[in-house]
Amino acid sequence: MSWLESLTLNSPSGFWNPIIWLAFLIVFAVIGYIIYSRGNRSYKPNTDQVKPYLSGNEVEDVEEIRVRAGDIYWGFIEALKGYYNVLMRMHTGDIRDYILWYLGLGAIILFILVGGV
Repeated sequence: MSWLESLTLNSPSGFWNPIIWLAFLIVFAVIGYIIYSRGNRSYKPNTDQVKPYLSGNEVEDVEEIRVRAGDIYWGFIEALKGYYNVLMRMHTGDIRDYILWYLGLGAIILFILVGGV
């Protein structure tokens, strides 16, 4: 058994060898460096090149055009507004209340399942 085979971990679904993994890592790092080195050399950070492009229109405040997570779910939340309003009234932020709800609902479900209601 060679030293390379002694480092190989065999399994029914394949094998794993750290030397082969390291060789692939080096090959991919070299390929990545070659791609990086052939990049556009006219790019200059901290200039107008890094400003967002909006069809030639200049944007003063980037925060105005940013899409927030709340904007993504706006339609969903608006459609279920009645449901969320009830939940927001029940929401206290206290973990003890949630544990009490969990135990209470668990007891009701257990009663239904065991009691055969």
